[in-house]
Amino acid sequence: MSGGASDTIAFDDFLKVDIRVGTIMQAEPFPEARKPALKLRIDFGPDIGERKSSAQITAHYTPGSLVGRQVLAVVNFPPRQIGPMRSEVLVLGLADEAGEIVLIGPGHAVPDGARLC
Repeated sequence: MSGGASDTIAFDDFLKVDIRVGTIMQAEPFPEARKPALKLRIDFGPDIGERKSSAQITAHYTPGSLVGRQVLAVVNFPPRQIGPMRSEVLVLGLADEAGEIVLIGPGHAVPDGARLC
């Protein structure tokens, strides 16, 4: 990813991306992935339910450290097949100085399924 600003978009374009908060209910190693990754099951509340995701976050997180943590994810991208798993949401993060992903989540607990606004 580049450090510069992207092209300007309309606010309606931003609204098309549905970013929600969810709580990680389950995390486990994903040895079938090409790059080191974890399989996540995330609860986005009663309207969306639980969704699966594959995340390349093994540098900073272990499965046990993730359960109960709230994260932000894009919930309206089409699913992607990653090895034997169908990843249903894109968990969001930022690259640190070494290029390893640090998850994004709220600073305080919020209801699962709350939309980024």
